[in-house]
Amino acid sequence: MNNPVWNLKSACRLASFSLAVAGIAACAPRYDPNAPALRTGYTCCNLHFEGDWISDGNYGDEPFIAAGTPVKVYGMSGNVAYAEIGGRLMRLGHDYGRKQESLQQWVEKVVVTKDPKVRLATFPAEVQEAIRIGKMLEGMTKEQAIMAVGYPLTSDTTSLDAPVWHYWLSSFDQYQLVWDKQGKSKVSADPGVKARAVYAPPK
Repeated sequence: MNNPVWNLKSACRLASFSLAVAGIAACAPRYDPNAPALRTGYTCCNLHFEGDWISDGNYGDEPFIAAGTPVKVYGMSGNVAYAEIGGRLMRLGHDYGRKQESLQQWVEKVVVTKDPKVRLATFPAEVQEAIRIGKMLEGMTKEQAIMAVGYPLTSDTTSLDAPVWHYWLSSFDQYQLVWDKQGKSKVSADPGVKARAVYAPPK
């Protein structure tokens, strides 16, 4: 490839002992802060992570990187994009929605060119606080919901025009956003899941 960050001598590390025995290495392009980026911008929304891995599953119980954090995507390989996000080297893993969209399409959704914090500042205070802590607030618009909890998995929600969007707090705990005719959200879930997913403003 012509992009200089894709160095043929890129550092490789063994993914696990079993992979080492099999002679299979997990390779990533070496990060060069001075090389041209494949894409630069900002996180579209709150992106949850485990270690250095950000999955399109975006499980809500995991810690998150806030919407509007600067991003530089410096490489793509298979179903993984490599990025510097807020000064940290991270991997964007396209784990679930591969049949519905390409890695590049997903990356272009989650790495946006306009800083969402500009729009965030125009929302009502309760909506801003819900987004800040990474939770839903019933009555949010689609734009606000995406900023708060990310895009729904395309493997479960193939269109943003769908009347119901599916989300997961973990691999076991699911909730749905149900949209009314005015484009406002209602959260449907078991009570315990709903309590974890929804922001309750102080009275």
